[in-house]
Amino acid sequence: MRIDLHLHSLYSHDGRSSLDEIVARCIECRLDRIALTDHNTIEGALKLASVAPELAIVGEEVKTREGEVIGLFITSRIQPYLPPEEVMDLIHGMGGLTYVPHPLDRHRANFRPERLIELSSRIDVIETYNPWCDTAANQAAAKLAEDLGKVAATGSDAHSAHELGHSWMEIDDYDSPQTFLEQLRYARHVVTASSGTGRRA
Repeated sequence: MRIDLHLHSLYSHDGRSSLDEIVARCIECRLDRIALTDHNTIEGALKLASVAPELAIVGEEVKTREGEVIGLFITSRIQPYLPPEEVMDLIHGMGGLTYVPHPLDRHRANFRPERLIELSSRIDVIETYNPWCDTAANQAAAKLAEDLGKVAATGSDAHSAHELGHSWMEIDDYDSPQTFLEQLRYARHVVTASSGTGRRA
């Protein structure tokens, strides 16, 4: 199945597409699962899960006191600006997975590399390709994931529906967050030539 684990809707302050537009685009580009990871809210993700349960993974991109952390397979909102350790523990307490997006993008407020090493026992997934990051940042993220032995992910970081379908991962089916994580470890990462057009705030 084709999956995308990092995208945004109108429920994000900088999102531009409705849930209906996102669902339609997923059908068009044959995405089987998406994690809706709006900034500091799960309202849209919960609504998507109610209207398209086979498509949706409930997520949230949480601003911590340092960098951002995505929670996948979560059940309630995590308030922003908590210490990252607390955010990651809250995600795991819900049975979810922790995903660090665009970890080494120098254009965004992020964790220092040494902090990611300190937090590594709490990290499940590191995003190693984000179309809004430059090549050096993506390569550094991939090396970090390899050095820490973490599962790597490709995320579209789409803020509008038309940005979906230019990058994705292909995995086998799963029946729990933990089997999802294991399947993700062996994912096929696909990035098309049209993926990525600049810098994302």
